[in-house]
Amino acid sequence: MDNKQKLELMWIGKGEEHKLEPRILLYDKDKSYGDENAENMLIHGDNLLALKALEQDFSGKIKCIYIDPPYNTGNAFEYYDDFQEHSIWLNLMHNRLKILYKLLTEDGVFFMHLDGSELHYCKVMLDELFGRRNFLYQITYERSAVSGIGQGGAVVNTGEYILVYKKNILDLNEISNFEKIDVGTMKRYNKFLENAGNKVLIEEFTSKSNGEAVKIFRHENYEINSISFKGYEKNKEAIDKEYCQNYEKLFRTFLIQNVERRIDIGLNGSLKYA
Repeated sequence: MDNKQKLELMWIGKGEEHKLEPRILLYDKDKSYGDENAENMLIHGDNLLALKALEQDFSGKIKCIYIDPPYNTGNAFEYYDDFQEHSIWLNLMHNRLKILYKLLTEDGVFFMHLDGSELHYCKVMLDELFGRRNFLYQITYERSAVSGIGQGGAVVNTGEYILVYKKNILDLNEISNFEKIDVGTMKRYNKFLENAGNKVLIEEFTSKSNGEAVKIFRHENYEINSISFKGYEKNKEAIDKEYCQNYEKLFRTFLIQNVERRIDIGLNGSLKYA
């Protein structure tokens, strides 16, 4: 880990973790069903201890993890009370999320299902564990058909959320990730924006279609560099590394139907600027 300062979520008790000894999973025939030799497992017991038991044999081997933890809503349910002091809930989740992270393969995907009670705090905590750049999506859905506005104008919360992360979208130290991108594609996307510079407003008008304001900016003092693929076969490792380091800033330039307009599009299809 580097010594660069970074933002992190703090709470009472963070870092004061009890050491857990490795556990052994024991087969219980009375709780089993189906083929005893199948790879599937249903584990009965404390989930933290169960995760610790899985850690030794399954670290780096799980491709997809989906969890639906207690939301900390303050409600009492049949089998448990869903109310913990905020710091306690964060500690409980943090201890488990660290092990779940270790279980994932490098290209593994993680889903966490929550409502709005702890969503935003958990997002910051997951950013710290996975790295913010590995956040993929926040999926929002309505858990019932109830309207968002209740009687008397009160706002009714009917939404739930799924936070989606990938363990490693692009590891700058793993050049092998580029084996999935053919050299022809790499050569087409060989320019990258070294410095975005500053933008100056040059025109502003109202859209005739929706009445909204449209602003046009000109970029100044920007800097564009390119990656040379000369002698690629001999210098593959060095060129791939440079490509990897600038991956998020790559774009290509082309003209559309003889229109005097330049469009810069990133390798992932996102519009850089026009």
